[in-house]
Amino acid sequence: MNNDSMSDIRSLLIHNAQSKLRTIAFADALDIRVMHAALMLQQEQFANPLLVGNRQDIVNFANNHKIDISTIEIRDPKESIKQEHIDALMNSNSSMNSAEEARHFLSNPLYFAGIEAKLGNIHGCIAGNISTTGDVIKAGIKSVGLAEGIQTVSSFFAMIFPKQILFYADCAVVPSPSVEQLCDIAAITAENFKKICNMDPRVAFLSFSTKGSSTHENAHKVREAFQLFNLKYPTILADGELQFDAAFVPEIANLKAPESPLMGKANILIFPNLDAGNIAYKISQRLGGARAIGPIVQGLSRPYFDLSRGCCTEDIIDVALICAAL
Repeated sequence: MNNDSMSDIRSLLIHNAQSKLRTIAFADALDIRVMHAALMLQQEQFANPLLVGNRQDIVNFANNHKIDISTIEIRDPKESIKQEHIDALMNSNSSMNSAEEARHFLSNPLYFAGIEAKLGNIHGCIAGNISTTGDVIKAGIKSVGLAEGIQTVSSFFAMIFPKQILFYADCAVVPSPSVEQLCDIAAITAENFKKICNMDPRVAFLSFSTKGSSTHENAHKVREAFQLFNLKYPTILADGELQFDAAFVPEIANLKAPESPLMGKANILIFPNLDAGNIAYKISQRLGGARAIGPIVQGLSRPYFDLSRGCCTEDIIDVALICAAL
């Protein structure tokens, strides 16, 4: 992608979504933004939207705001909970003591939508426009559970620049990742990059140090994370520890890390901590002119995504398109 990057990636996502027509649940349904997004997703045949929550509350809310959602399916947990939902939630949570407790959790749309995804009745879930990130991630872990081989729930931002797309991780979930967590974050981000962008991942583990230029423990942690990643995923092109310019600018890479297989052409940036990642994506967005899509929660066994409570309808549609791709 080297011309109109945003147009290219959006066209790719739209084509993918229309070809698969996934059923995507919105667990924070009492929201004008979600209802408008659901109608557009249905109208453009990007997805089959599903509003999860109290049926009468959703209908009343739509009527009060003069939004016609008569074509959108509503699934009320209290009308829809079956034994298979209770069994699935209890099997996923050994600490859950009774069917009554499971039924209580399932009356919450965040949990019911997650179990529907786990059972394969829907493709994925989107929430967070009303609920907090903590509540969304907790529900995701307890309902759909972690992806196989991954022990870390994290996130990425798809950063769309005029001539390219980069994935930044983690910018929203794990404050101070360990060596193992950095490895997990890189692995799942690389997998998602491949699925979404249809390009080979080129992973850079970022630091303030390049190839041992500092002996500080923070740089050493990044170096260890790359070494672990390289051991576990030898077929994925990666390098670390690298300063940003050595990961991204070929001329600087040739000077600072001439042996780097990335050759200054990284497309996935793994940040050493949440401070660095969050600051970097906001600078890229506000000063660099990038479009930031995310944070996209990753590491769960099924797509279960968290929106910003300040999101707009277009943001919800973009996240739904990514949900359909994974």
